[in-house]
Amino acid sequence: MKFSGTKDYVAGEDLTTAVNAAITLERPLLVKGEPGTGKTELALQIASSLGLRMLEWNVKSTTKAQQGLYEYDAVSRLRDSQLGDKKVEDIRNYIKKGKLWEAFETDEKVVLLIDEIDKADIEFPNDLLQELDKMEFYCYELDETVKAKNRPIVIITSNNEKELPDAFLRRCFFHYISFPEADVLEKIVDVHYPGIKQRLVREALTQFYEVRETPGLKKKPSTSEALDWIRLLVADDVEPETLREKATNALPKLHGALLKNEQDVHLFERLAFMARRQGS
Repeated sequence: MKFSGTKDYVAGEDLTTAVNAAITLERPLLVKGEPGTGKTELALQIASSLGLRMLEWNVKSTTKAQQGLYEYDAVSRLRDSQLGDKKVEDIRNYIKKGKLWEAFETDEKVVLLIDEIDKADIEFPNDLLQELDKMEFYCYELDETVKAKNRPIVIITSNNEKELPDAFLRRCFFHYISFPEADVLEKIVDVHYPGIKQRLVREALTQFYEVRETPGLKKKPSTSEALDWIRLLVADDVEPETLREKATNALPKLHGALLKNEQDVHLFERLAFMARRQGS
């Protein structure tokens, strides 16, 4: 079972090597990188490439590790018992299975995505150590151990908002998705917009990297924002020459797709003002 990328996802050799190493070691693949570099999409493409079903667990700041295993609704059971409902006789009616339980009980191998693990409390990764390592957990309400029938391929993403515990990192295979070079990003654009004008793409990417490298920028635009921007340029039928002329004023055309906070917009407005003063 080897991952080699798909026609819809440009994966470099280092990334495919990391994915296949994690599959071989049967360890979770921890993927870090800037937001918008395709971490979540990677799990979808691994599942597509290998012909597997994918389960997705989206982690939030309020998410607890227990929710990935199961949740026992004792309140509903108490209420039903007061109403004389016969389903209270089977406690399984009040157990909601989490994504890990779903992945463990499937008869076929699946891809399990734990998305943005760094959003949760710092103890969240530690609370999943044994479950991800041994691929089993104990359900106290049922007095039984739930074991994985087939060890899932686990992909864990992180935007690096907080450090993850060493004990958790030790159990993962790690890969950092670096921001793509211009030639790789051009291939990504071709995948999403086949047949697009190459002169426009080259001019747009030249300006895009100039924006990313601007000193003092608070948030650098990501791959997904580059794709959105180029899509807008195509929709507006912008010519490369027009784009180049606009660049001389420092503030990019349709800059709202690239600059996502007022500080960065003000930075480029100041640069535009200085460029006009020097040109006058």
